[in-house]
Amino acid sequence: MLKRLFAFLMVVCVIVCAAGCGGKVRSGQCEKMTKVILNEVAHSCFYAPLYVSMEQGYFEGEGIQLELVTGFGGDKTMTAVLSGEADIGFMGSEASIYAYQEGAGDYVVNFAQLTQRAGNFLVARNPIDEFEWEMLRGKKVLGGRAGGMPEMIFEFILEKEGIHPKTDVEIDQSIDFGSTAAAFSGGQGDYTIEFEPHATMLEQKKDGYVVASLGEDSGYVPYTAFSAKKSYIEEHPDIIQSFVNALQQGIYFVDTNSPEEIAKVIAPQFQEMDADTLTSIVERYYKQDTWKDNLVFEEQSFDLLINILEDAGVLNTPVPYRELINTEFAERAKSLF
Repeated sequence: MLKRLFAFLMVVCVIVCAAGCGGKVRSGQCEKMTKVILNEVAHSCFYAPLYVSMEQGYFEGEGIQLELVTGFGGDKTMTAVLSGEADIGFMGSEASIYAYQEGAGDYVVNFAQLTQRAGNFLVARNPIDEFEWEMLRGKKVLGGRAGGMPEMIFEFILEKEGIHPKTDVEIDQSIDFGSTAAAFSGGQGDYTIEFEPHATMLEQKKDGYVVASLGEDSGYVPYTAFSAKKSYIEEHPDIIQSFVNALQQGIYFVDTNSPEEIAKVIAPQFQEMDADTLTSIVERYYKQDTWKDNLVFEEQSFDLLINILEDAGVLNTPVPYRELINTEFAERAKSLF
């Protein structure tokens, strides 16, 4: 009886300590939480492992109080990181290359790669059972902004298929990110390039039909990564390591659970979606092998990204892998699982 009472009192003490200091408890000690501001390029099921880490409490378990802000565009997310408005940015890894090219002294370094395939889809006005990229010749496609990964991956695929992006296809790049689905529903374009949930929502309204996955047809590419200023990483290696450890736990969860289970966990992040829609979107990303099983940004992936940038004509000077990529934190987290 006394043992049970003692155990109960110990649990109460732990709870009181955690509540009182606003932190976590480790080895009987109350540890203060560290606030980290993360600016994400967009809020999408495409980034499911991040939201799993948030909803499962993995960041708190690592002593991080995460504040998530959506930047709505890689340029805006990069600006937030460079200005110090955000501690960590989550965006297309090409953004760090652009900033480096522009001569930023305290440039941004990528320390964890999350997605390994493109997350957008080609949507047509009618179902096409056996789609071929040749069908785009002479057609109008609602694309993305010049220099952005969605547009560059699209053009990369076209060139692989022997289609010239500038002369064989009319690509409309005048529509803001996030507004192309509405424009397509309104009658603009023969095809549109869409992320989820817009691709699925177009199908639900019967305004469009997914006919190809850019992620599958482009192959493995380092699509999105977590990054921070070089100075922040040097000054706060413990925070970066804890952040990456939490992410790796989310990766492990996604890698060992079904789309249904993943969708259930991240549902609070997408309250506007019903369970069936969310599950179907997660399953679509799951089946195309969207997420890495670790967060290491490998050199061969970086070289492929450089090739894509060169083909798009946006890379002016050589960019060293060792300058813009730091793998030590991801390697350490990888060894935990």
